[in-house]
Amino acid sequence: MPIDIPLATLFKVFGRIGLISFGGPAAQISLMHGEIVDRHRWLSEDQFLKALSFCMLLPGPEAMQLATYAGWKLRGVPGGLIAGLLFVLPGAAVIFALAFGYALYGDLPLVHAVFAGVQACVVIIVLQALWKLAQKALRGAASWALAGAAFVALFFLSVPFPLIILTAAVIGMAIGLGNDAPTGTAPPAVVIEASQSLRTVAIWGALWMAPVALVWWLDQAFLTQVALFFSQLAVVTFGGAYAVLAYMTQSVVETHGWLTTAQMIDALGLAETTPGPLILVTQFVGFLAGFAEDGLGLAILAALLTLWVTFCPCFLWIFVGAPYVETLLSRPRLRAALDAISASVVGVILNLSLWFALHVLFDEIGTGRFGPVIDPATLSLPNAGLVVLAAILLILLRVQMIPALLVMGAISGALGAAGYFFV
Repeated sequence: MPIDIPLATLFKVFGRIGLISFGGPAAQISLMHGEIVDRHRWLSEDQFLKALSFCMLLPGPEAMQLATYAGWKLRGVPGGLIAGLLFVLPGAAVIFALAFGYALYGDLPLVHAVFAGVQACVVIIVLQALWKLAQKALRGAASWALAGAAFVALFFLSVPFPLIILTAAVIGMAIGLGNDAPTGTAPPAVVIEASQSLRTVAIWGALWMAPVALVWWLDQAFLTQVALFFSQLAVVTFGGAYAVLAYMTQSVVETHGWLTTAQMIDALGLAETTPGPLILVTQFVGFLAGFAEDGLGLAILAALLTLWVTFCPCFLWIFVGAPYVETLLSRPRLRAALDAISASVVGVILNLSLWFALHVLFDEIGTGRFGPVIDPATLSLPNAGLVVLAAILLILLRVQMIPALLVMGAISGALGAAGYFFV
């Protein structure tokens, strides 16, 4: 049952969390733990960890969904809405400003020079994310095999990302069949009327699909494409933003032609500097796609539509599944499927790392039958130097991510202004 915490108090606490939630999911989850468990003692350590495990089972940004769950636990649906929205909206406002500036001034030579440093930094940031996830997710021969198979399927065979996730889940459940015997004390059964769950699905499903249906009914072909694509993305975003970026990059760049690979890397770099979930990068992509299609007006509509279909499903997953948290977490097959997905996501992020690195380091990347085709003669030595410098800052000197992005942008911008390269 919800705890009777005043909504004004929730607004104040989660508003503060939303404004200072920089640094990615790990830092955001740590921040919430400090506020919700340590400072206010609204949830116990066990409740918080179970909520986190539940959110990791879901598609979408786990930190934002954890905030939504905590709000729901404290004050029901109103509390969940307050916590979830305040986690997203500050970052969304910053992304709007950054996307507006990038769309208007991103083609200037000096801006290109600045983003050369940002792109080099992003290559190392993604590699660090890959290393951290691999240490947690790869714990045996089967998980290593799944990671390798996912990488080969994406990089060399261009297998669709949703199919990789589905296949990994099925394999995980099959591998875990022998572990389906109950262990320990079973959690207490949670009895929820089917009509209540169906009503929640109907309400939030209708809210999710309403703008999609509207743009389709108005015969807005581009906005309909955007709505359907990012709605699909919201369903398959297991493993976090880094995992889905590979699929999004392939679709946005190669299938739809909305952005270039360089713009996608820039988008990720800018999203890293904002509070809130990293998946806000989808809003930036929607804005640039709309701007390229028909200017500022369509850019704003596309960004708003992207925001809606990215985060509305998060509320659906939480409000439907929250009453069943302990029951869901007691299912060994479900845990085995999640472990398999996590292992495959390592291969997915390796594909993203290599894809980004190649496009930063080489001026020309072709497309062959089995993956990218590289011309060694097009290696950019200045960009390679920036990648090495970013590695020194982030790995050897352990500079924090946002300062490193700012330093790399300043260095490459200064070099570009001095005429050393990026001319």
